[in-house]
Amino acid sequence: MEDFLAGWIGGATSVIVGHPLDTVKVTGFFKGMSFPLASIAVYSSVVFGVFSNTQKFLTQYRSGESSHSPSLSDLILASMLSGVVSVGLGSPVDLIKIRLQMQTQPFLKANLHLKPRPKDLWNQPKYQGPIHCMTSIIRNEGLVGLYRGANAMLLRDVPGYCLYFIPYVFIYEWITPENYTTSNPYTVWLAGGIAGAISWGTATPMDVVKSRLQADGVYCNKYKGVMDCISQSYQKEGLKVFFRGITVNTIRGFPMSATMFLGYELSLRILRRDQTVTNS
Repeated sequence: MEDFLAGWIGGATSVIVGHPLDTVKVTGFFKGMSFPLASIAVYSSVVFGVFSNTQKFLTQYRSGESSHSPSLSDLILASMLSGVVSVGLGSPVDLIKIRLQMQTQPFLKANLHLKPRPKDLWNQPKYQGPIHCMTSIIRNEGLVGLYRGANAMLLRDVPGYCLYFIPYVFIYEWITPENYTTSNPYTVWLAGGIAGAISWGTATPMDVVKSRLQADGVYCNKYKGVMDCISQSYQKEGLKVFFRGITVNTIRGFPMSATMFLGYELSLRILRRDQTVTNS
């Protein structure tokens, strides 16, 4: 349980650091932090909890002791499972966030193929907030509408979390002195930041596709699926479109992940210390 709570704390702190750059990454500025703070905190809680507990289970099943260092196969399986779980929980959250960010664009700029509207409606937002956005999607597209872009997110997150948790574990072990028995905050921060930069940088092409699929539907539907989105995007804008935002993603990935891992590890240390004191 402490892994889930520590993940929640780590996720909450990362939002404060990464929120400004996250708004730049898409198209506009999301007013207020209550929705990303609540959603990403829960999202991180589940992802970190699933990874940690899966890795412990696999290590214990393999060696009989959870204290042994996890093997590469344990880390890969735990990371992949975290990626799958993240899509089930995070796809609706990401969809709502992107829809709210996309509606900051003028109506005609978002889609030049639609009939003109009165000028006073050009910038009128379609959604009044996260709840209204969610209920509107369900009413117009059904529950399945909340998972628009889930296939692209799956293709992003399964390898993405492998390139998130595995580099963190190996970098942390590599730069940690042998005589250290507890996690060093600077080591955690640095390893987490590098892992985040690697993960978000390599995930950029599929993140572009995911974001386009999720933004699709604010005013009209242009894409039939992942492959159609890739095809249309490539034909219209070339290969460079899939690397749009890679610099922001990489830069954003470092402080967000550094803060997330640091918050997670420090919270976990405090929670386990309190649990030890309580049990004694």
